[in-house]
Amino acid sequence: MIARTVEKQMELFFKENRNKALLITGARQTGKTFSIRRVAGRLDPDFVELNFLENRDARDLFSTAQDNKSILLSISVLSQKDLRPGETVIFLDEIQECREILTAIKFLVEEGSYRYILSGSLLGVEIKNIRSMPVGYMGIMEMFPLDFEEFCRANGVGDRVITHVFDSFSQKKPVTEAVHQKMLQLFWLYLIVGGMPEAVRVYLETNNLREVYNVQKYICELYKQDIAKYDPEKRLYLSEIFDLIPSELNSQNKRFIMKNLNERAVFSRYENSFLWLRDAGVALPVYCVDEPKSPLVLSKATSLFKLFPADVGLLASMYAEGIQVKVLKHENDINFGAIFENAAAQELHCHGFPLYYYRNKKLGELDFVIEQGGSVIPLEIKSGKTYKRHSAISNVLETYKMPEAYVFCLDQLSVRGQVTYYPVYMLMCLRREEMQDLVYKIDLSGLGE
Repeated sequence: MIARTVEKQMELFFKENRNKALLITGARQTGKTFSIRRVAGRLDPDFVELNFLENRDARDLFSTAQDNKSILLSISVLSQKDLRPGETVIFLDEIQECREILTAIKFLVEEGSYRYILSGSLLGVEIKNIRSMPVGYMGIMEMFPLDFEEFCRANGVGDRVITHVFDSFSQKKPVTEAVHQKMLQLFWLYLIVGGMPEAVRVYLETNNLREVYNVQKYICELYKQDIAKYDPEKRLYLSEIFDLIPSELNSQNKRFIMKNLNERAVFSRYENSFLWLRDAGVALPVYCVDEPKSPLVLSKATSLFKLFPADVGLLASMYAEGIQVKVLKHENDINFGAIFENAAAQELHCHGFPLYYYRNKKLGELDFVIEQGGSVIPLEIKSGKTYKRHSAISNVLETYKMPEAYVFCLDQLSVRGQVTYYPVYMLMCLRREEMQDLVYKIDLSGLGE
């Protein structure tokens, strides 16, 4: 069984929020329905499920219902189950097919008899077209492909080893050599299998990378079908952009070059297509910043970016067949830099980091820059043996007086000056700091009279 971290977060949400619905978003095939069924089953073994994609009657009931009573009666009839006040959990799936639900859920939550979980794909796209969002009545969580920690656990790595890796990361001390070698093997495997739950499941059951490849190609085809289905405005080049991602990443600077779509292409004409791929959870844009200063968002250049698939395993499947063997053999004719960076972008995104990189003609280019503890930290992702050569990091540390930088590589953990060299699998330990309670009160005494 593949354990997902988000399931614990979902259970905690319902424990702490009796008067809110929960919306689970995320790209297709990231395991939303499967995880929700497990959580709903633990909350209520006899939970109710309606799928708006498969059930036209379910779509019609929300567009024609007059009040809460008629909606709840219809849900009971369609599910062929009695609704038990205070106990029943109602799971509404594929809600992108029924826009009315996001308006109706406010009143259903206010009615208070039942708990609601909603889910659907492409909701980043669909929600933008919905005017009435139930603010205050619904929490939102996004599901991603398995991150590397989840992948390790799925492959049988236990709590003791995971804790050892996290402790080593925080204490800046090497892990044991045996653990180091096994974790590197798992990371190379992750580059091929990726984190799509079905691909991981097939690997665990068969260990057959050809079967994994077939699953990944099927998922890519589903994404292309979504592109065709959810493109009513006929946005240009969506499919072509998706197909170009591997070749663009294989170029020297990995940036997406508009002229590869069309010699006269300009970003403003195709911006909606890139945003669609991002909002649908299909691709991860990493935006260039003009300066590595906090807050990074203020120097973000929206027209200059790298574009990665949302899952590193899908990137591997989009290259020529046979790359799986080459990756496992670490053959030199593969641009591992792009694949390693895709894994890093995926990991950072899963852990809540906005994705930025830095490029300057004089100082050089940094693969990623993140904000942590009020400071900007440069990150370099190195797939080769010359990982200690990083002129861009040295230049930026000196120019901008930064406290430290991280290089993720294939070697054991070591520290040299301001630079910490982490083994690449320790990307899973890099987590965004959550904002702590900040209580602030102004003394307004004397102004009340």
